[in-house]
Amino acid sequence: MVFSWSGVLPAVTTKFTKDGALDLDMFQVNIEAQVAAGVNGIILGGTLGEASTLTGPEKETLLKRTIGIVDGKVPVILNIAEQTTQGAIDAVKAAEKNGASGLMMLPPMRYKANDFETVTYFQEVARSTDLPIMIYNNPIDYGIMVTLDMFETLLKEKNITAVKESTRDISNVTRIKNRFGDRLKILTGVDTLGLESLLMGAEGWVAGLVCAFPAETVAIYKLAKAGRIKEALEIYRWFLPLLELDINPQLVQNIKLAEVATGIGTENVRAPRLPLQGAERERVLKIIEIGMANRPQLPDYLHLEEAMI
Repeated sequence: MVFSWSGVLPAVTTKFTKDGALDLDMFQVNIEAQVAAGVNGIILGGTLGEASTLTGPEKETLLKRTIGIVDGKVPVILNIAEQTTQGAIDAVKAAEKNGASGLMMLPPMRYKANDFETVTYFQEVARSTDLPIMIYNNPIDYGIMVTLDMFETLLKEKNITAVKESTRDISNVTRIKNRFGDRLKILTGVDTLGLESLLMGAEGWVAGLVCAFPAETVAIYKLAKAGRIKEALEIYRWFLPLLELDINPQLVQNIKLAEVATGIGTENVRAPRLPLQGAERERVLKIIEIGMANRPQLPDYLHLEEAMI
């Protein structure tokens, strides 16, 4: 499937049963809710997807199942997070074989590669495939910064065309636009900078709390792109306490609790992650409870057209 890097792309959670197996029934419930809300694609196997705990066959199962569920309505993108270059190439080949439409790529895992090594890693993987690639730039969580100079080199690869911008520096959206124009599509990867990034020119939003609140997330995106900023801002202000659950070491547990509240998930995680306990659990549940009690009425957002800017 040919697609553009734009819109709301949920980095979906992986659903598990209480005994740690894949819960494909609840997974389907969530994916169907995302598509019904108007998302523009599905990203599998990211941080929220607990990728580090998934086996190769499990990723294959999730990819095939998702492609079947969405039935051509939206593209399905697989995250590539490997320790070696060859491991990443092998993962990409498996993604191609099993029908992925695109890739999200992290720098090498565990080893903190220098700039030259990081660029070479991305280049060699990009040259092994024709699938479009979005570089995941998250120096805070993964310790490697992909600089603008590095992107200048990487953009010589025809299939590296987007960045998941997670530096948490909102001005970086403008720096990228000033340097590359439309050559590098920007998708914000930080929920608490979602609307701000869209207003600064980001083409899309790789979202987390969308896993529990797909309609609200897509409504913010559609309203912002239609120039109905006041309406987008009202929803976003309601959403912010929930969005802050995404910028936390326990973001997976937080968001899965929110999915329970909206009826499209369970809180089952795979060890070493464990469900939240004690005071922190109560704190998160209170935020979710307040959000649910004040959930906004959404306008008819699905058919809004983007404003010409």
